[in-house]
Amino acid sequence: MSSDFDGRVAFVTGAAHGQGRAVALALAAQGADIVGFDVAAKIEYPAYAQGSTAELDSLRADVEALGRRALVVTGDVRDAPAVQSAVDEAVAQFGRIDVLFNNAGIVAYAAADEMSELEWDTMIDVNLKGPFLVARSVIPVMKAQGSGVIINNSSVMGLRGGNRLSHYVASKHGLTGLTKAWAIELAPHGIRVVSIHPTGVDTPMNDGLAELEGATAAEIAERSAGNLQPGVPWIQTRDVAELVLYLASDRARYVTGSQHVVDAGLLTR
Repeated sequence: MSSDFDGRVAFVTGAAHGQGRAVALALAAQGADIVGFDVAAKIEYPAYAQGSTAELDSLRADVEALGRRALVVTGDVRDAPAVQSAVDEAVAQFGRIDVLFNNAGIVAYAAADEMSELEWDTMIDVNLKGPFLVARSVIPVMKAQGSGVIINNSSVMGLRGGNRLSHYVASKHGLTGLTKAWAIELAPHGIRVVSIHPTGVDTPMNDGLAELEGATAAEIAERSAGNLQPGVPWIQTRDVAELVLYLASDRARYVTGSQHVVDAGLLTR
């Protein structure tokens, strides 16, 4: 297992904490060099804390402690020049990009008839336009190599609906569609594209949602309850990381264009 990603480079967005950080460290533990990209600041919507520069710095230290190289870059996935600059820097330092984990995303509740244009636009721009902009910069690198894997972090809400989440659901369904389209387009270039669809994951985002809703993180978990397996209000970041490790590896060499659920049975209901 330790040689699965030796000599490979992974570009991870939303890498400062939560799912992105867990995946970055899991890939590094299996031999990959890591490029961690994160806005590392509070954005206008939703108004809870995102990752931080301190978390990015500690990610770099943790990757290097595993014996791998790390590049961390502060930037917004909505900012095309910043994205391109990060990709250019990654290639200049590491020479290639083998895995893209399109992870950066936001979530917040809003009723359809009360939602502002800012709320709609920001959700779509971060969750859908952002992955497009990152992939647009990374794909030429992968084409030149003749290989690569793009893993889009969608959601169970990319396969179903959700109450007071129409902007989030639209963004995640869009990302599922992008996955299918890119898989067709990029297969001739040796590039695989898949999406993953977690149920609720235990990350700092839950605290942010709770703050916005005037609730506790536990109440947020109860509100979205529906996991089939008992006693699982949400899954852990390591559960997402294990799925990504498989999909990014050569063990999944014939897996492309497909959706991969880690939902504790939620979608079975």
